[in-house]
Amino acid sequence: MPILILGIDIISEHPKRFAVVSWFNGRLERKGEFTLYRLIRFIQSKRPDIVAMDSVTELGDDLRKFLRALPSGTKLVQVTGRPGEQRSLSSLAREQGIRITDKFDPYEEAKVCALLASKGIGYEVLAFEDEVIIKVTRGRSHGKGGWSQDRYRKRVHNLVRDKVREIEDRLRRADVPFDLEVEEKDYGLAKGEFKVYASREELAGLIRPMRGGDVEVRIYPVERAELGFAPLKSERAIEERRSIIVGIDPGITVGIAAIDLSGNIVALHSERNMPVGEVFRFISDVGHPVIVATDVNPAPGFVEKIARSFKAQLFVPRESLRVEEKNELLRNLGVSVEDDHQRDALAAAYKAYLRLKPKLEHVEAKLREAGLTKKADEVKALVIQGYNLGEAMQRVTLRERPKREEEKPEEKPSVDLEPYLKRIRELEKRIEFLERENAELREIIKEQRKTIGRLERRLVDYDEEVRRKVLRERELEAKVKRIERLERELREAKAIIERLSRDLAQVKRMNVVEIRGSAVPLKVMEVLSWRELERLEREIGIRRGDVLFVVNPAGAGKAIAESLIEKKIRALITEKPLPQPVAEILREAHVPFFTSEELDVKRVDEFAVVERETLEKAIEGLLAKWGEEDRERETEKFLRLIEEYRIERAKELMRKAEDESKSY
Repeated sequence: MPILILGIDIISEHPKRFAVVSWFNGRLERKGEFTLYRLIRFIQSKRPDIVAMDSVTELGDDLRKFLRALPSGTKLVQVTGRPGEQRSLSSLAREQGIRITDKFDPYEEAKVCALLASKGIGYEVLAFEDEVIIKVTRGRSHGKGGWSQDRYRKRVHNLVRDKVREIEDRLRRADVPFDLEVEEKDYGLAKGEFKVYASREELAGLIRPMRGGDVEVRIYPVERAELGFAPLKSERAIEERRSIIVGIDPGITVGIAAIDLSGNIVALHSERNMPVGEVFRFISDVGHPVIVATDVNPAPGFVEKIARSFKAQLFVPRESLRVEEKNELLRNLGVSVEDDHQRDALAAAYKAYLRLKPKLEHVEAKLREAGLTKKADEVKALVIQGYNLGEAMQRVTLRERPKREEEKPEEKPSVDLEPYLKRIRELEKRIEFLERENAELREIIKEQRKTIGRLERRLVDYDEEVRRKVLRERELEAKVKRIERLERELREAKAIIERLSRDLAQVKRMNVVEIRGSAVPLKVMEVLSWRELERLEREIGIRRGDVLFVVNPAGAGKAIAESLIEKKIRALITEKPLPQPVAEILREAHVPFFTSEELDVKRVDEFAVVERETLEKAIEGLLAKWGEEDRERETEKFLRLIEEYRIERAKELMRKAEDESKSY
């Protein structure tokens, strides 16, 4: 994949001007002279993969500003090495076979920087930790006072809680390690703050910032207190620094153990709430890890991140190490540890070493035969990285030659040393200034620690006050809910009372009419059904001798007619004709039934009456009619029985006469 590299070198200090040379897919091009502002704009427009310099101190006080302005994905690389271990640009060029025509030409130095970076030479300058702060807060003020503001505040706090849960779920599903602190409010959250152990680029597309609404999400990369330096190629680190195997036990308390490639312990440390950057710096001070190991399977994301940062191989055991196995490994080493975190880290590192021990012993034996025992660690590290033994030995041998040539003193330096001496004096002044600043900062830290202790004590008191306030708010909310429930029950009771009052008034009106005697009150049913009959019994009641009025009797059956007969009603009046089965049952039981037209029923809403005299005459007439019909049916039945007897008797006499005639 083609990459774009910009090599830069300073031309003048006041004002700052830089020479820029680009390298793209093997092709060099001189870009010209830039001020710092124009250089930043040019880098932001071109978005190169690497900006290479021989020393980042050339940027002076603008270094942090320059690093913040770099586009995402652009690395600032110091090709001469990390501070304290730097080599001259000319020696690096000779080692890589790059010809320098004029060492004092800024464009020539910019070209060499670009070419060295293209070969993977140099250290990336790290301004930011592999950590990101994500803050979730409300987006606007709630306003002052009133129930509406209270409801809005609770709604916003619920939205903040939902957004925090959403981000937490996304980070967990993406297997990104994080810590979370929240501030509870109104059964929701006033704010949530995530400390995510990942770079801003790793979160791209996973978490997006939000502004301008009820909820705001802001993302801040964590800037390093001191600049870090990571090698572009791990081979350079192997060459220049001690190679180690590092075991890490992540968690609230981080455990770190480092052993060299001969199995000797070189560092053992544990610390609570140790950020990724501090872990990175601690390991860098010990050496360069070629293997980063864990004691659990699968590997935690925190350990994977450290391995990627150092471009080291990740060692994961086939299955998580048991406590007994870890203790056995430590007994073999003959060491004691301060806590379980150091034990787990050391067990992970030593387990990785034991896995590689046969290969490392074989390499060491071959190096003794070849007389390269002084460079044994470098060769072992390259073999661990995947080179075969012959390639590793060849690389170390070729690397040694230019260094020996470089160590030969030149008889007569032909260069003007004044610019270098001036630069040294400037750096000495800067070191003196930084030492004074460091002392002042230490005093500030001491004062701030005192302030933190005082604020922590105040925070305990504040937490107690907040707890009491939360309890009061919860009690108030419980009382509000009780009031709302009682108001709802009161509304329901009022509705029942209103309905019962209407029913009572209707009963009273019917009783008045009944007492006066001029008319008979009718108990009204809309339809002749079981449900309507139950309603009438529940609300008014059905007594013996009642007269019922049914608006629509269609669909009624024999069973309901029999139920009315059992209740011993006096009569049934309907607006429409009764179904034939119902009429037959009532007729047999001598329960009179009429239509409203026959009796001139008067009806208003759910109340109906009929003139007593009219009703009595109709009932008497109908019952008399039914009695006459019954007597006629009885007479007809009697005569029919006599006739049937006469016919049967005649037949019997004829059979006897025939029998007697046959006997003679």
